[in-house]
Amino acid sequence: MNRLEIEKTLNEDRAWLIDAYAALGDAELTDPVTPSEHDGSKTWNAKDHLVHLILIERNWNNMIRRHIAGEKDTVGLGSAKLGKERTREEIMAGVHKWTESWADKHRTDSLDEIVALGQSARAETLQLLSELTQEQLDDKIPGAPWADGVTGGIIEANAGHGRMHWNWVKEGREKAASAKR
Repeated sequence: MNRLEIEKTLNEDRAWLIDAYAALGDAELTDPVTPSEHDGSKTWNAKDHLVHLILIERNWNNMIRRHIAGEKDTVGLGSAKLGKERTREEIMAGVHKWTESWADKHRTDSLDEIVALGQSARAETLQLLSELTQEQLDDKIPGAPWADGVTGGIIEANAGHGRMHWNWVKEGREKAASAKR
């Protein structure tokens, strides 16, 4: 995975994602599209999915920086504070709670505010990418389940993550439209 490919993918997919969201009207941005993974009484809208991407991108950047600095257990998903391994269900429950809190914090933000927040996260990602050597980009982060744990692949996975969430938004909108018929 080389930096040219990573940057190209990040930039092209970010532009594509912004175009996709910019084409949505106000109601399409705020209408419910998917159930919350944390709180069954809540739903997520298109903006919630977009703001989620920002949280994860920042988290991955921080994880990579900790790994490069030599810290151990930089992913931290499987460890509990008492040293007991957590189950996948426990891990996902914690992740869903964390992302729900972030979505709640930004739920009333405008699309413009969310895009600006995303620009800040992407700038951090591109800065990080510029600082890493090819050896660091090829390095594996122990315990990282994304992109085979390879640092460069995790950075590039931000692009695929955006497309995955867009597909969920699109499917949710289509399902809601067919239910109205």
